[in-house]
Amino acid sequence: MSGDGEGGPDILCLRFRRAGGGLPDGAGYAGLLALLGAFTPVVEALPPDGALADVSGALRYFGRDARGLASLIRVRALALHGVDCAIGAAGSPLAARMAARRAAPGSTCVVGRGEEAVFLAPLPVAALDGVGAATARTLCGYGLDSVGRIAAAPLATLQRIVGVRTGRDLWERANGIDRSRVEPNAAARSIAAERSFPRDELAPGEHRRALLSLTEELGARLRGEGQVCRALAVSVRYADRTGYATLTRSRTLREPTAHSAALTALAYRIHESFGLQRARVRGIALRAEGLGDAGRASHQLTFDPADERARRIEEVADLLREKFGPDAVKPAGLAA
Repeated sequence: MSGDGEGGPDILCLRFRRAGGGLPDGAGYAGLLALLGAFTPVVEALPPDGALADVSGALRYFGRDARGLASLIRVRALALHGVDCAIGAAGSPLAARMAARRAAPGSTCVVGRGEEAVFLAPLPVAALDGVGAATARTLCGYGLDSVGRIAAAPLATLQRIVGVRTGRDLWERANGIDRSRVEPNAAARSIAAERSFPRDELAPGEHRRALLSLTEELGARLRGEGQVCRALAVSVRYADRTGYATLTRSRTLREPTAHSAALTALAYRIHESFGLQRARVRGIALRAEGLGDAGRASHQLTFDPADERARRIEEVADLLREKFGPDAVKPAGLAA
């Protein structure tokens, strides 16, 4: 779409992918945020794989439009960190995020100011920020299956369907109205891992198997580094009618932990909350957030012999992996 130049878009949303595929690690992600910081101090981290940047000052300084500045950032990210970027450029954070999801790695999708509603109109309602699977099913049941139909619906009708506040927020987003700003922040301390399928995977059992593998990997890394995490974020990349979309949700653990069983249980619950029955999933990523020193973390005693036994087995498994390698011990669910 057009719209570069004077009065054009000045918000960039970047999605990072290593040149060989996969997410950047924690140190790499921090380096990418620092790279953006060299262009503008107004950078908002969007773990596990993105960032928002208000580049209004940088456009004037570098004498480039949004597309040109995005190209410069992409070249530096690839040269310095081996990471490619899918970039969305728009006049608001909402439109920039939506544009980044439609941009392929190595490309920039630009949404001009005043063109937000036109850009959003053909997208399925589930692609709109803030619309979960349950809300999307409800709206589709009333024939409101695209963002354009949401935008054209009477506000009062939407409010009767989903509630007064939610209805207004939904109507404004569908019409490209976004009052939010880029909020500078630091990336929370976190570690991440990802599993990609060689082709779109429909089997829920394979999705759960990937999650189990991820929680085992992150749990072992946390315990090996003497750390615990306070929250988990699950990202699912799946095929929809317009290409590929990514859903990310995070939840806080009952207590800071590195116990793989606790991480797996929460990861399964987050995944189930997406409601992606028969979804064609291409990849799943997991990020452990809010890392802290395991020595300072408290553990609520449960007097549950099964939990105690699982923790003892975990300790022995960690010792065996340290001695014989990471594949020495695996859960039964990952056995070939």
